[in-house]
Amino acid sequence: MPRQPRNPRQPHSTPSHTGGGQLRIIAGQWRSRKLPIANVKGLRPTADRVRETVFNWLSLITPGARVLDVFSGTGALAMEALSRGASSATLLEANPIAAKILKSNLALLNAEQGQVIEADSLTWLQRPASQPFDLILLDPPFRLNLLAPTCELLERNGYINDKSHIYIEVEKELTPLPIPDNWQLKKSKTAGQVSFSLWFRV
Repeated sequence: MPRQPRNPRQPHSTPSHTGGGQLRIIAGQWRSRKLPIANVKGLRPTADRVRETVFNWLSLITPGARVLDVFSGTGALAMEALSRGASSATLLEANPIAAKILKSNLALLNAEQGQVIEADSLTWLQRPASQPFDLILLDPPFRLNLLAPTCELLERNGYINDKSHIYIEVEKELTPLPIPDNWQLKKSKTAGQVSFSLWFRV
């Protein structure tokens, strides 16, 4: 992935077009639907095999869940969650081109339970949450040291509680993860250069 300070997914220059390939929804009501991806430098959807594993982990958690996708990018994780029965999903995305594609894809799917917020993720998380989320998706742009401040803001401002689950996808070399002491590991795996894991708060 890319970037920040502005928000993970803000390129240094504006691409000349929005076509950046496609992502495929794996399962659920939109199974096998293909959606366009913005042509933004560093933007990458979570790999199909990783999403399949993750949502197997989340099979009992996703239905009815309120989801926050903090670094949305292609929207692969949030769209998969909505397809599998999440009650709502809030997608944070700073890059205007990527945000526009996300909104278009939600409209294409008639996914009224999905909301795209064009904002810097860390700035947005500084406000207190109206209520905690059930599932937090954290796939920050690699090698920009965004995980630690993001976790701190989620804890400090009421975005999670003892029933929340947190999915983290990072570069494999980032170890140990800079996360709060009261988060406990539930599942973890690596695939290529990516490490992904599921956590809950204790």
